[in-house]
Amino acid sequence: MNMSSKLLKPDSHLDLNSMKELPDSYAWSSSADHADGQNSSGSDPVPVINLEDPNVMMHVGHACKTWGVFYVMNHGVPMTVLDEMEASGRDVFSLPLDQKLRAARSADRVSGYGVAQISSFFPKLMWSEGLTIVGSPHEHAQKLWPQGHIHFCEVVEEYKKEMNKLANKIMWLVLGSLGITKGDIKWAGPTGELKEACPVLQLNSYPACPDPDRAMGLAAHTDSTLLTILHQNNTSGLQVRREGTGWVTVPPIRDALVVNVGDLLHILSNGLYSSVLHRAMVNRTQHRLSVAYLYGPPSNVRISPLSKLIDNSHPPLYRPVTWSEYLGTKAKHFNNALSFVRLCAQINGFVDVNDHSSVLVG
Repeated sequence: MNMSSKLLKPDSHLDLNSMKELPDSYAWSSSADHADGQNSSGSDPVPVINLEDPNVMMHVGHACKTWGVFYVMNHGVPMTVLDEMEASGRDVFSLPLDQKLRAARSADRVSGYGVAQISSFFPKLMWSEGLTIVGSPHEHAQKLWPQGHIHFCEVVEEYKKEMNKLANKIMWLVLGSLGITKGDIKWAGPTGELKEACPVLQLNSYPACPDPDRAMGLAAHTDSTLLTILHQNNTSGLQVRREGTGWVTVPPIRDALVVNVGDLLHILSNGLYSSVLHRAMVNRTQHRLSVAYLYGPPSNVRISPLSKLIDNSHPPLYRPVTWSEYLGTKAKHFNNALSFVRLCAQINGFVDVNDHSSVLVG
């Protein structure tokens, strides 16, 4: 599952908080990487959806189809949980670099502290650091705070519990907007709960940058998930790419979370709901923190276009793939992974609309 395919550059673990000048290894071309569509003030805003609205399913479906990203309000996650997770994230990234490196991500693992895992696909480094948590946070927390890690673990577990409930709720709204019912999903339990996935929690830190116009916090990418739920502090940085508009800023809204469509939902919906290309910019004076909950299916579930969305006019466009298999494809092909899975579907003949056994989830 490791996204890195080559050795990290010698200065990939600089203490960015202490940098007074932008090192050359972090200097991106402003003309190529920044000037491409800073969003105009006249562009449409990203949809804000009230989850208590009686028409919420329709609004979610419309946002998935037209944007691939939306805010959710009245989401049910207590602000105390969000605030404690944010505070714990700040505690992590305020540690001395040598202490953070005790929990460094090893070459064969996703989990741990380090630079963005997509770094190997780019010639320049990104102005950010991250802590990836797969499963229990105990192992890494114990390395970061040998004597005081219990509180951090409790905060993370509570955050994951609340996010899993919210992800289930949003996922059913998304599926319902496609005309999908509980009986159509093999990995749903008897009361409709989606069986346990292996969610990933990604904590990201974007320190204040001495030359933000030439730096990149996180380069443009799509997520390999069904859904990603993002909590960001009060500093802007997230941008999404919208067809016909360019890059659109998604500023923080107090009490709101950001939800974006991932590649697996793109496959599940047979391309009706496209995964959204997004990136993170940096700020000259303000530190930005975000916490992403990456939600996917159970490891043994093969995701493919839902049979209810397939007919003679709409053949399945993607071959069945598990989350682990897709991560392997993403590690090799990065933002071309969807095209590769689609190409394989065509080559391997998954366009027989009379054989719905190849397009069921589960």
